[in-house]
Amino acid sequence: MLFKVVFLGTAGTIPSADRNTSAIFVQHSNYRFLFDCGEGAQRQIMSAKLGFRNLDNVFITHMHTDHFIGAFGLIETLSLNGRKKELNFYTPNPEMLKNLFEIFGYDNLDYPIIVKKAKDGDEISFRGFKIVVFKTEHIVPSVGYALIENDVRKFEKEKALALGIPPGPIYAKLKSGESIEWEGELINPEMVLGELKKGRRLVYTGDTRPCERTIEVAMNADLLIHDASFSEEMKEWAIESGHSTAKEAGEVAKKANVKKLILTHISARYSKDPEILLNEAKEVFENVEIAEDLMKFDIQQSW
Repeated sequence: MLFKVVFLGTAGTIPSADRNTSAIFVQHSNYRFLFDCGEGAQRQIMSAKLGFRNLDNVFITHMHTDHFIGAFGLIETLSLNGRKKELNFYTPNPEMLKNLFEIFGYDNLDYPIIVKKAKDGDEISFRGFKIVVFKTEHIVPSVGYALIENDVRKFEKEKALALGIPPGPIYAKLKSGESIEWEGELINPEMVLGELKKGRRLVYTGDTRPCERTIEVAMNADLLIHDASFSEEMKEWAIESGHSTAKEAGEVAKKANVKKLILTHISARYSKDPEILLNEAKEVFENVEIAEDLMKFDIQQSW
């Protein structure tokens, strides 16, 4: 099943010639999401030829403009293109975003905009997966988001056939965990399902200091996208401004035993030499790379 990540904006607070401000596009099956929506996010969607179909949910990590200001252009473009279905925004500060949308007159559009509070522990369910909200540590209220697939047990047709059960609607019942009766015998799902397979997991921190909550949510994740705004020589400023160094991001990835780490929110001061950040992270975690605008990453199933 498709599980794709496209980095639309990977810069720090200030964009550069090569990096837009924060925005990440995620597609899972037929669902499409934005995690943060910095300046120019909609143009990046166009540049990546992703389209806006089924983009119904935007998850904002915190209310700094480099993470949400692109929402205004996105909303107006969708309106001009005749959108009718609702668009949902999640943010730790919904009152602020609601007020801004009201000021811009977005309560008079032809489609509803719903703003919802995102707080630690919230779970938003979709078919086959959920998005979990977790608290992060920044200088304003902030959260991260984890897309976590449901664990599954693959239906093994051969086992059903061996029990004399032909293909048909009964298979769907067994797949869903329902027991059935067949020729006078009770058949339970355990008899036709394989071993439990762990679902894939993507974790995005937004802007944050390293924190235990991130490690907890990211444990054994397939991909961790972590703030890496500065190098170690800027650590004092990273602490003061509520960001992480690349090495600290690597330490989080190592503690969480993730498969892959991608560094983002790259300060413009490293535009000419981002390898400084990469090398620092690699001191503690090997499987790491630095996000680039329009870079794509597919999260593959391991089974």
